[in-house]
Amino acid sequence: MNPTPAPAQPGSAAPSPAGAAAPVAADPRDTGPARPGASRRRITPGRILAWAFLLAVVLVTLFPFYWMLRTALSTNPGLQAEPTSWLPPEFTWGAFERVLGMQSTEDALAEGGSGTALNFWRYLLNSVVVATLITAGQLLFSAMAAYAFSRLTWPGRDKVFALFLAGLMVPTIFTLLPNFVLIKELGLVDTMLGIALPTMFMTPFAVFFLRQFFMNVPAEIEEAALLDGVSKVGVFFRVILPMSAAPMATLGILTYMTAWNDYFWPLMVSYTDASRVLTVALGVFRAQSPQTGTDWAGLMAATLIAALPMMLLFAVFAKRVVNSIGFSGIK
Repeated sequence: MNPTPAPAQPGSAAPSPAGAAAPVAADPRDTGPARPGASRRRITPGRILAWAFLLAVVLVTLFPFYWMLRTALSTNPGLQAEPTSWLPPEFTWGAFERVLGMQSTEDALAEGGSGTALNFWRYLLNSVVVATLITAGQLLFSAMAAYAFSRLTWPGRDKVFALFLAGLMVPTIFTLLPNFVLIKELGLVDTMLGIALPTMFMTPFAVFFLRQFFMNVPAEIEEAALLDGVSKVGVFFRVILPMSAAPMATLGILTYMTAWNDYFWPLMVSYTDASRVLTVALGVFRAQSPQTGTDWAGLMAATLIAALPMMLLFAVFAKRVVNSIGFSGIK
């Protein structure tokens, strides 16, 4: 016997036939079709001012790079004749050719250069070797220290880490003289190892950066590896490090850029072309100025070439660097 359908209440939907889907009641908040472009953000005076401010910051940031490029693409006599020109006066690639050793002495003198060859490729090789030594050493030793501070349990661990972290508060200038005495006693002055050694092992920032990530690794993964018979050292190399590829890559990029741009310490311990890095060589290029004045075109061209590898490196990995810093909680 089929049940008798209940009578429809006023204001409710009419009953549907047996087996048919019930109609969906209309949402009283739905007042009609969405207007085209309703999801777009409205343009307000505050938003316009914010975009104008950001645009001004971008222009102020990029202007020095444009002025360097404009100077590098000019001749020195042209710069003296038109110092306020927005475009390169007497456009030429001669400054870059002069820095790379591809310009004759006569042409270099004609464009206001010193005519002295710059051993650019030697300085570039020295910079690559020093930056690679520092980066590889810091990644390995800082990761080991960060693992000890985050995953191992030993008496006084947190107090030692706090004392170690206090090294961040010591200005670098205070450590230059003790480091120089140590490098001199070791007989490493004017060597690439002497340039790399003070920062090759670890820094408080690198240890702190990796420790923040290691603390977020689930303990169950490490315990499972230990139950499978993996030693603590094996857990570090076979579990922790592979899982930390992103922050390790970020730290490597930041360390490489810092080592590449360092100037004062290489200037203190490097005296010859055998160990002179590119940043210090720019000062040598500046000292070779002819009697007519500084070779600004050549100096700006050398500066651009020296900065180009780091600019490309950051442009390629900028997103990964920002993501890893945010994931590690460092702001």
